[in-house]
Amino acid sequence: MITLNEALEIAFSKAQPLDTKKVNYIHSSGYILAEDVFADIDMPPFNKSAMDGYACRWTDLEQELTVVEIIPAGYASTKKIGSGQCSKIMTGAQVPEGADTVFMVEYSEEIAPGKVRFLGTKTNSNICLKGEDLKVGDLVISTGTMLKPQHIAILASVGCINPMVYKRPEVGIISTGSELVSPEEIPQLAQIRNSNGPQLHVQCTKYGFPINHYGIVPDDERLTTEIIEKSVEENDVTILSGGVSVGDFDFVPKIIQKLDFEIHFSKINIKPGQHTTFASKGNKYIIGLPGNPVSSFIQFEVFALPFLRKLMNYEQAEIRLPLPMSQDFLRKRSDKEECLPVQITNGNEVRMVEYHGSAHIHAYHQAFGFITLPVGKTEINKGELVYVRPL
Repeated sequence: MITLNEALEIAFSKAQPLDTKKVNYIHSSGYILAEDVFADIDMPPFNKSAMDGYACRWTDLEQELTVVEIIPAGYASTKKIGSGQCSKIMTGAQVPEGADTVFMVEYSEEIAPGKVRFLGTKTNSNICLKGEDLKVGDLVISTGTMLKPQHIAILASVGCINPMVYKRPEVGIISTGSELVSPEEIPQLAQIRNSNGPQLHVQCTKYGFPINHYGIVPDDERLTTEIIEKSVEENDVTILSGGVSVGDFDFVPKIIQKLDFEIHFSKINIKPGQHTTFASKGNKYIIGLPGNPVSSFIQFEVFALPFLRKLMNYEQAEIRLPLPMSQDFLRKRSDKEECLPVQITNGNEVRMVEYHGSAHIHAYHQAFGFITLPVGKTEINKGELVYVRPL
C-alpha cells in the first residue's frame, strides 16, 4: 500500500487547476489569488500625523508658538509653518508644509488664546512619512495567497476591488448504504443514521466550497451508477462515503471504472481510512471515502481538503503544533500510519482522548485536533514532543 504522502503526490499530479474569475474584494476571503497585486498609490499618500497634537518645526520646540490653523483628518493644510508657528492637528491629518515635528497635545499648554508651548523635554517626530509603508508599484500580495481578512484590508487600501482568483471546485456529496436513514428518522433494526453526509457537507462549506448534496443511495448498482453519473456531470469533484471496501455490496470501484474513470489507488497505509479511493477522468475527480465516520472525517482533512485546494492552485504546509505529552502512551500495532484524537491541557500539554476506533466519531467532539504516529512508532513517553494538527 502507498503512504498518505504518496497518495497526495499522485492526486496532485492529476489535478488540473480551475479557471480564474474576478470577485468583489468583500467576498474574496478564502479564495486563492490568481494575480500579483501592486500598490497604486504611496502609503501613506502624504505626510500624516500619528497623533493629536501640534505640528511645528523641531527647532521651535523651546519657544512660544502661534497657532495658525486647525487641521482635522481628511482636510488639507492651507498654511505653511514658519518660525514660531504651529498648527493644531488631529491624528491622520496631513502635516502642513514647513513642519517636521508633531508634539502630543498631552504635552502642550495653552498660555494665551492662540498661543501654546511644548511642556516636554524631548519628543519623536510623530509623523508617518509619505510612502514609508508602500510606494507606487510595490508588490503587496503575491499570486497563490489564500485571501484572509487582513488581505481584504490591503486590497481595499490599494483599490483592488475586483481581484482575480481561482474558482472554487464544486463538490458533490453522496452517502451510500442501505443501512442508512436520514438524521431526522428513528433507525429501525439494522439501521443507522447518516452522519457522514452532514459531516462532509459542513467540512466543505467550512472552507467555502460550493456543494450539491445527493443524500443517501441504497446498495443498488443501478441507482448508485445514476447518482454518481449525475454528480460527475454537475460537479468538479464527487465525494462518496461508503461502498469502496471489498464487501459484496461495495459497488463503487466497479461503477467508477464503468464510467471510464481511472482508479489511481484504492488503499492508503493509514488508519483510520485505509480504503480511500481516488480516480480521475480529465478534469473530473472522484474521491471514495470509507463509511466509518472517523475515517471519512479524517480522510477529508488529510487527503480530500489538500486536493480540493490544489485545484485552486494552492498548497500550504500543514500547521502542526509541537507540544509535550502529558502521559505515556502505547499502541498495540504500528504497521500503519495512525491519526489519533487529542486534547490540549491547561498546561499546554497533549492528552489522548479515549478512542475506540474508526466508528467512534463521538471521541472527536472533545478533541482539539489529532496527532499522527508513523509506521513503527509504538509508544510516546511523557514529556516527548508530538505534533498536533488543529481541527
